[in-house]
Amino acid sequence: MDVVFSPELSVCGIEELPGQQARNVTHVLSIIDPEYPELDVFQTYGQHHRTTLRFHDIIAAAPDRTMPHPDHVEAILKFGSDFHGRQEASHLLVHCHMGISRSTAAMLTLMAQANPDEPGEALFTRLVAIRPQAWPNSQMVGFADEQLGRKGDLTAALGRHYGRQIRNRPQFTEWMTTLGRKAELDMAIFENA
Repeated sequence: MDVVFSPELSVCGIEELPGQQARNVTHVLSIIDPEYPELDVFQTYGQHHRTTLRFHDIIAAAPDRTMPHPDHVEAILKFGSDFHGRQEASHLLVHCHMGISRSTAAMLTLMAQANPDEPGEALFTRLVAIRPQAWPNSQMVGFADEQLGRKGDLTAALGRHYGRQIRNRPQFTEWMTTLGRKAELDMAIFENA
């Protein structure tokens, strides 16, 4: 019987990184603000491959802030190409500041890359199983949708995901409004429960 390659996948925020060091993490994708200092916690991890991307978790241009742009998603996909080619046991950890937006968008991108025929809805179901509080950055998901040739599937599924998250976590409405991300709230599609 063939064994299907299936890495362990984790998403977390910076404060949770010390708790991940005993989990045999082999690959780390760090997404942090440009001005944030280098993270010392990775010196306590075992041998692993790490890529760091630096941009802010925003969806509209703002002074002195770095927007996510297509090059960032290209870098995530390059990281994924290197990671997905491995056959030995592996554990992929993606983190951002809080483990809610940039990291979940990156994880969704990596899962969509590895599973090109899996519908967006199924990918979001798996993402929520990994990180229940996921609120993926819409700009990043849009770039991934385009670069992976998904023809709007990821973006449409993101709107339904936002609707479910608002229903299940109503505090996200105030939080995203405060963060200037009302456009994502407006994307939400509410389906019958």
